[in-house]
Amino acid sequence: MGQGKHEITSLERRVKRLGYRYGVLLMKCAKPFGKVKEHGGYMLREEETRKIVFGNKGYEFSATLEEVEEFLLAQPKYRDDEER
Repeated sequence: MGQGKHEITSLERRVKRLGYRYGVLLMKCAKPFGKVKEHGGYMLREEETRKIVFGNKGYEFSATLEEVEEFLLAQPKYRDDEER
């Protein structure tokens, strides 16, 4: 089930916006290779400490966009619906 270029770009933007709420930056592998090309391509880095918080299990950029989004949505800290 492939995604078109525009769908991927749209999902990247959505995940980036979601990450800003949690103080993390979505990082994308510039030149995917091997495992990264097959599965993954993304990591999350905490902006304040510059520590990788997700997507480096086994190898760097090991998370897919969907996995990153699920990880962020599972975090209770800054959900919009809880701020109101």
